[in-house]
Amino acid sequence: MNKIPFNKPFLTGKEAHYLYQAVYSGKISGNGIFTKKCQHFFEEKYGFRKTLLTTSCTDALEMASILINIQAEDEVIMPSYTFVSTSNAFVLRGAKIIFADSNKDNPNIDADQIESLITDKTKAIVVVHYAGIACDMDKIMALADKYNLFVIEDAAQAIDSYYKGKPLGSIGHLAAFSFHETKNIISGEGGLLAINDEQFVERAEIIWEKGTNRSAFFRGEVDKYGWVDIGSSFLPSEIVAAFLYAQLENLSSIQAKRKSIWNTYQEHLSPLEEKGLIRLPYIPDYATNNAHMFYIVCKSLESRSALIQFLRNKGIHAVFHYLSLHQSPYYKNKHDHRSLSYCEMYADCLVRLPFFYDLSLENQKEIIGFIFEFFKE
Repeated sequence: MNKIPFNKPFLTGKEAHYLYQAVYSGKISGNGIFTKKCQHFFEEKYGFRKTLLTTSCTDALEMASILINIQAEDEVIMPSYTFVSTSNAFVLRGAKIIFADSNKDNPNIDADQIESLITDKTKAIVVVHYAGIACDMDKIMALADKYNLFVIEDAAQAIDSYYKGKPLGSIGHLAAFSFHETKNIISGEGGLLAINDEQFVERAEIIWEKGTNRSAFFRGEVDKYGWVDIGSSFLPSEIVAAFLYAQLENLSSIQAKRKSIWNTYQEHLSPLEEKGLIRLPYIPDYATNNAHMFYIVCKSLESRSALIQFLRNKGIHAVFHYLSLHQSPYYKNKHDHRSLSYCEMYADCLVRLPFFYDLSLENQKEIIGFIFEFFKE
């Protein structure tokens, strides 16, 4: 039994109240009042051209893949060090994934590698803002402009984080966010598609509504609705949206507490980095920190495995993260055999420490103390 879990969902206190309102409103299927409240929140706060709540970040990525009209044999460049959904969304449409390595300093895609991977079949670049830290978006958008490519931001971990003052998710043509229970803002499952390019706005709503122009009908823009495009059931119920809205109302206080937790880890673990025993998260000067997670990078797989087991023996649940997708059972024979050494290093050496709103300072110092004990031994 873990004394200190890796994650614990935080409730603001308003979730049950809004769930009650949603249930007794008589409208619990999607696209009701709470859906609209959530979408309006994101459009107002971050300036996204249009947003659509989805049942998951995976669904938002799948919508993006449909919107840019991915066809069989189109190539999509993305980092290998990411969750399978980033890749799956495009593989489902027939795309060939071209994996790029991570940066030496952090797990984000190495923007300087991308141009060498572009061919006449390349359709899109998908960036993942790992741990809520921005990729080098100026370089990436310049390449997109030069080669006429779409850019999709996988901002699953990146709510309320910025690149040179611009909200993450507002820079690429499309972006996807996650509200999974491990994220800063949660609804159990849930996601959001942010649409920044006008050409996609109308079609996105149709795809979201199972390929029908149902939303336009309810706004009185057409006299009947029917099947006009491909699509699926991507929109969540009002139950999910009501829960999410309670969280969004408390975004500022949630973020302040998470940043305090992050800063405590950073401050107290820095002596281990100074001794060369671990590496701490690196944040480029163009990026902000949204305190999505706190990770350390060990010097080897053996050290990482031993640390995780040591902490587990003390009742503390620390975890590793992604296995590189280019080495996965499904894709390794489809990969072009390039070595992606930094992806592989993060897959072997990165450890995520317990991180959640209710993590007490006492518990956090206990975790830090055991990490020092491990490296002293």
